[in-house]
Amino acid sequence: MPNAPKWVLDVVEKIFIPKLPQMKVAETELLSPTVKRIRFNGDFKSLIFKPGSYMDIRVSDTEVRRYSAAFSDTKNGIMDFIVHLHGAHPGSEFMKRLNVGDKINTSIIKPHKCYTESAKKYVVFGDETSLALACSVFSAFKENKDEFQFYFELDEENKNVPELLKLENYTVFPKDGSFCNEKWVQNLPVIQNEEWKEANFILTGNAKSVQTFRKAVKSNTSAKIVAHGYWLEGKNGL
Repeated sequence: MPNAPKWVLDVVEKIFIPKLPQMKVAETELLSPTVKRIRFNGDFKSLIFKPGSYMDIRVSDTEVRRYSAAFSDTKNGIMDFIVHLHGAHPGSEFMKRLNVGDKINTSIIKPHKCYTESAKKYVVFGDETSLALACSVFSAFKENKDEFQFYFELDEENKNVPELLKLENYTVFPKDGSFCNEKWVQNLPVIQNEEWKEANFILTGNAKSVQTFRKAVKSNTSAKIVAHGYWLEGKNGL
């Protein structure tokens, strides 16, 4: 529900929000001109956090946007989000304005169902909108000693963000449309290398890139795929 009449969102907040804790901005940090890390404090003991969990946040009277939690320590009341400030859009403007001390309402945190402990090899693909999910699953990979690789298509100004987030085993590609070229994607090492042909692939970000990557993986491997396009050029609120 990216968009809804104001009265609908007002009713949802009146019925559900009073039962959930508020989140207060504790810290903010610009990792680049368009990537912001926000740390919230709150009473999160009743929330169940899993790798890839996300929350729907009301960003205007009529609009809701979905954000993955990059990190959560529910015992100590900490939750981090990494957000992409991608222009004059409702979610971006809302997140850009948030400063230390601001409070927002939470919603129910929901699992993405992208991580399975029994799977021991993962390939994660995405862009700036996928960085929070990448951090979330990275913690699980390290804890469970999984093999993993991250593939990111990023704008030039964001190419150093994975390093700032202390991610490992990542490759950064320029955002030049290559991931919309199925023949090009088919030649990637993670698809050609036999060692990764039965890995689990988590594909998020640009819907066109996700669709192309998914086709290439399905055509050339026996991998399991979780695919979710977060946004599509020219379409609001995907």
